Amino acid sequence: MDNSPKYLKDIQSDFIGLDTLYTRADGKKTKRIYLDSTASTLMMKAAYNAIESFYDHYANTHSLLHFSAKIATQNYKWAHDRILSFVKADPNKYACFFTGSGTTAGINRIARIFRDFQPDRDVVLVSLMEHHSNDLPHRKHAGKVVHVPLDDHSGQPGCINLEILTEELEKNKDRINYIAMTGVSNVTGIINPIYDIAELAHKYGALILVDGAQMAAHLPIQMNGHSNPLRDIDALVFSGHKTYVPGSPGVVICRKDILSSMEPEEVGGGMVDQVHVDRYTILEQFPDREEAGTPNIPGAIGLAAAIDVLDKIGIEFIYEDETALINDALNHIKQIEHVIIYGDTNCSTCPRAASISFNIRGLDHGLVAAILNDYHNIAVRNACFCAHPYVKEMIIEEIVGSGKDLDKIDFNDELKIKAGMVRASFGIYSTQDDVNALVSAIKDIVAKRNEYSDLYFLDETGNYCHKTFKPIEADLFSVKSFINEYLQKL
Repeated sequence: MDNSPKYLKDIQSDFIGLDTLYTRADGKKTKRIYLDSTASTLMMKAAYNAIESFYDHYANTHSLLHFSAKIATQNYKWAHDRILSFVKADPNKYACFFTGSGTTAGINRIARIFRDFQPDRDVVLVSLMEHHSNDLPHRKHAGKVVHVPLDDHSGQPGCINLEILTEELEKNKDRINYIAMTGVSNVTGIINPIYDIAELAHKYGALILVDGAQMAAHLPIQMNGHSNPLRDIDALVFSGHKTYVPGSPGVVICRKDILSSMEPEEVGGGMVDQVHVDRYTILEQFPDREEAGTPNIPGAIGLAAAIDVLDKIGIEFIYEDETALINDALNHIKQIEHVIIYGDTNCSTCPRAASISFNIRGLDHGLVAAILNDYHNIAVRNACFCAHPYVKEMIIEEIVGSGKDLDKIDFNDELKIKAGMVRASFGIYSTQDDVNALVSAIKDIVAKRNEYSDLYFLDETGNYCHKTFKPIEADLFSVKSFINEYLQKL
């Protein structure tokens, strides 16, 4: 019996924060509608409970000589194995290790590792849609970065242009070290054909790094085991805070032969076999050699617990369910007058996951986000989402007018406010009711845009503030107040 629908329904409502209440500008106290999952997801209750239960047994890893150390070591090992299984990476060929600061730390690590692995190759190809975390590390560590443009089937950019990518590979075939590519755009949710890209890269002796930050929680990943081994992925990085466990670390999955060929990036306790006054020897086994210092053990275990839940529901089933939801949202929002949706909206030729970015003509993105929050209790994100070149490509012409040399236009002070979008992003807990609320709210803002505009002013930091409404203090959580109240109760 397929339990996927039951598991999904039960887990969807079992997240911390779904019942959080805030008082709106109209005086009504309602549940927050959380549509900011691409920035950071809510906490899965099952993972939270697993972490809480583990704390009863907490100890450091790398020992089996007392009960708690044995429990920590065994469960930490299980976390690595579980993630390798989730992304279909053969544990004989791939290692999994955890890093700090989400995906960013992992991509910086891989950029340096790939640079040293193929030092005679000094060119990296990235797409125009990359998050800064999958662009800037390559600029800093890996040599020359070439930005490959995107397909344009409908006047809006789609996924990476494979024809131009092939041309770049051919033109620089002896110099290209690797391709760094997002699996799913954090701005538009557009999905890149990463296995086709891997096949192209490997034909030219290049490696492929996939930024899986927006991918891991939403669609299936298969790192190896393809009928054509050229389609295998060399390295994948993703983050726990986008995979339903805020506070958990980033994850790197990389080929062992690459990692074994050089000294680990970070050195310290836990990754050495012997240390003498004048020399040291590094452990051969993974992941120990790549994880110097004391790791975020509870966070890693919590992330693996969430991954285990996603796998038991079925990531293919989750992807199908979320695809139906996002397609419905796209179809409804497209019908609203004065709304611009960014990125190719034909999901049959350009599939999406998780995100929709839009603007309302005549209203700044910051104002729209503020109104969605203050009057509809819908949490969205706005601005450029750490993907300035991509956002600039999609909106700059409508801001400055057509017929200008866009390469000579920068995000100067005049454009900083206007240069951006509103992003609504979904997670496994998002429902049809959330989509309906978003569509209704956008229609309301379009209908009353002049009325709403008069209620706000722009402060010195560039944020839109309501002229009369202030959040209710009791609604706003404060760690300082929480600790004070806790101590008073002792």
